[in-house]
Amino acid sequence: MARAAPPNPPAPLVPPSSPRGPGEGWGEGADRSVCVGVVTGPHGVGGAVRIKSFTARPGDVAAYGPLADETGRRNFALRVVGAAKGVLIARLSGIDDRNRAEALRGLRLYLPRAALPPPEAEEYYHADLIGLVAELHNGKTLGRVRAVHDFGAGDTLEIERVGAPPAMVPFTRAIVPIVDVECGRLVIAPPPGLLDDAVAPVSAEKDA
Repeated sequence: MARAAPPNPPAPLVPPSSPRGPGEGWGEGADRSVCVGVVTGPHGVGGAVRIKSFTARPGDVAAYGPLADETGRRNFALRVVGAAKGVLIARLSGIDDRNRAEALRGLRLYLPRAALPPPEAEEYYHADLIGLVAELHNGKTLGRVRAVHDFGAGDTLEIERVGAPPAMVPFTRAIVPIVDVECGRLVIAPPPGLLDDAVAPVSAEKDA
């Protein structure tokens, strides 16, 4: 979650066969799914796997029930059994040897959006931000939120624009003063120089 956002979808939704990043998903509305982790490879010879978790607390990848693959047709119960540098060590139901574990390398694991707890005030799931229409204060549409990145200095929105390169916008209260998930929009108040010449900057009000 962040003000900023935790995991990962939607609008226009990418189809299940397309590559997705952390926090992205597929489906619509309450039925959409959120990517909460990915299998990075096998661990040992007994069928355990290494999992990169995309949840705010890594262990929560196993906290909300069975996980599904991208198609939604294959489900796994997940049990965390340990941790290594940057990953969890886990067991997935039905995976009991290294060959089967190796076959899952790169598998993205999804939860129904409805299974996740509601965010706190001023927190947003990446899944709820992706696809929102990004507008300026003057009502002009800038584009849509394509992805949410964390480059180490806080969350950044990638805004996909028509006829212009994507815009990278820090997800702060001053620069993104309005987030209206229910109405499918957010408002950006970019400081001078944040956007290229294709869009005239709009002054931001001072953050309280």
